[in-house]
Amino acid sequence: MNIVVCLKISPDPEDLEIGNDGSVSAAHAEWKIGGFDLPALEAGVRLAEMHGGRVIALSIGPPPINQSKVRKDILSRGAEELVLVVDEALQDVSTAETARVLAAAIGKIEDVQLVLFGEGSADLYFQQTGVQVGERLGWVSLNAVRDVQWVEEGNLLVQRVLEQEIQVFEVPLPAALSVTSDICEPRLASMREILRASKKPVVEWSLADVGVENLSASVEILAVQAPPRAARKGLILNGSVEEAVGSLVIALKKEGML
Repeated sequence: MNIVVCLKISPDPEDLEIGNDGSVSAAHAEWKIGGFDLPALEAGVRLAEMHGGRVIALSIGPPPINQSKVRKDILSRGAEELVLVVDEALQDVSTAETARVLAAAIGKIEDVQLVLFGEGSADLYFQQTGVQVGERLGWVSLNAVRDVQWVEEGNLLVQRVLEQEIQVFEVPLPAALSVTSDICEPRLASMREILRASKKPVVEWSLADVGVENLSASVEILAVQAPPRAARKGLILNGSVEEAVGSLVIALKKEGML
């Protein structure tokens, strides 16, 4: 059985640059796996370790996703193979088109019984792709999954956390599940796994390879503007702790913050 874990590779938000005019640029940002996807990868690897199976990582996007550092980071965390669908047309595509391409790629991989997603992407966090992929595949599809346990051949016990309740389902395979960040703690790759990662297979497909044509226009991403920088007040509070706290409260009230 193959377990596919879908990962979003995108510019690291910590590397964003803010210009003097407040513009935000990712031109020099390092591309990396989104933090919400790492627990999904770990959950897939744990299921494979406990019950057998093979974990295949899958990502789609423009050419910058295909970097040796990114490939090694993914494969050192337990995935046995990495599949990349790379095309310039995949820059800023909608969640619907993302799901279309992912579903087509999953259909090209043999014996897939389970597909895992993070709760959302690190850049846009729309939380839609996993459910849409499941619908396209015609599989059971759930989001907000906090725990996945193997019940028996062909069935999973899934715990789903909503705002006011916890739901428990016995889910038949194949299934597509979007897991929350607290499902498990992602592992840190050992030196042995980092060295082993370079020997694992990486498959690169084009849109034509997965049978996808005529992508709709990419989503227009509105320009992001950083808030104006405020000058520091330089307020120094003297006196005892009680006096300083009182002065701070008065100052915050004057600023309209209390």
